[in-house]
Amino acid sequence: MRITTLAEYGVICALHLARRYDEGPITGREIAAGERLPVDYVEQILLRLRRAGIVKSTRGARGGYSLARAPQELSIRDVIAASELTTFDVHCSTHPVEEERCSAAHNCSIRPVWMALQQKIDDVLESVRLADLLEDEVIVRARVGVATRPVPGSDRELVPAADRALPVLG
Repeated sequence: MRITTLAEYGVICALHLARRYDEGPITGREIAAGERLPVDYVEQILLRLRRAGIVKSTRGARGGYSLARAPQELSIRDVIAASELTTFDVHCSTHPVEEERCSAAHNCSIRPVWMALQQKIDDVLESVRLADLLEDEVIVRARVGVATRPVPGSDRELVPAADRALPVLG
């Protein structure tokens, strides 16, 4: 799986809005400037997020974008699916090697592997909420089950006490 620029920027934009959840709307131009992203790209992503019901837009002089729901209610899967339109591209469906070979009627022993991988990826992305990403990296690492990293200039590792663990690939 490769995370596309649309997916990554979508998460960055949604996280920006999550950080300022109670502060009112902000323009796409302000998000782009604050995150150092191309304005046109940010506007395109915000339109997709609005269509998916992740963000809402407000018109007028103090208008802009804000999250449509609380950060605890939005998963990273929601954001990526809205930004990219899919979280994992199963080529059997979208880019078949050959029409007959890749049809659902054909017996293919590879297809179940891709389908299982898609499900695992979606499960992990669904388990992580925007609110989780408001924490420091070391806390997020512990919550998602990723090994901690060494403290720069030290012989010790950061091992935070996580208040809850999120499911990991297993």
